[in-house]
Amino acid sequence: MTTPPLQATIIPVTPLQQNCTLFWCTATNKAALVDPGGDLDRLKAALANTGAELEKILLTHGHIDHCGSAGILAEEMGVPIEGPHEADRFWISRLEEDGARYGVPGKPFESDRWLKDGDTVSVGDLTLSVRHCPGHTPGHVVFHHAPSRLAMVGDVLFKGSIGRTDFPMGNHQDLIDSITERLWPMGGDTHFVPGHGPMSTFAHERATNPFVGDAALARA
Repeated sequence: MTTPPLQATIIPVTPLQQNCTLFWCTATNKAALVDPGGDLDRLKAALANTGAELEKILLTHGHIDHCGSAGILAEEMGVPIEGPHEADRFWISRLEEDGARYGVPGKPFESDRWLKDGDTVSVGDLTLSVRHCPGHTPGHVVFHHAPSRLAMVGDVLFKGSIGRTDFPMGNHQDLIDSITERLWPMGGDTHFVPGHGPMSTFAHERATNPFVGDAALARA
């Protein structure tokens, strides 16, 4: 049996149980952490357990549970931060005050590379495509590794639900458009890691999701 090019594990962090994804390139043993929102000791232990070397931090968006500790970790580990889209500067600038509100350490940071739709990010020999998917936040991005049929979608889509749009700068129609125009074309057999809760596939959500499934949108 051949080793897949990408391997991943999900580590829920912060009191909000946010899914931080640790994935690594099996050819080079280089790794990335997607949305290291907090609980850095747990994330470092998970990294050590894989034996992989952290190459960078990737961020889907600027909310506290997804990136509150990103700047702290980047400084400690000497790695760059890539993402989200620059439109989420608003959220990153208020990480300290949001952290105090939610009981999660938060520190504002400057991303080493703001991402835009159509960009790619590399981890070892892996190349992931970047899609800008606003709605939950204006600068939300999604990471897609097509060969593995895997997407890391943050808080855009969940199993049986969609991201909230009642936060400042959220937009419900933008979110629906992001899902239908940018996620669905990735293919129904694509498995996705949401920002919270269990994984699912795009086909399952199109068939069953009460907010954005095909039947729900046909009634809209």
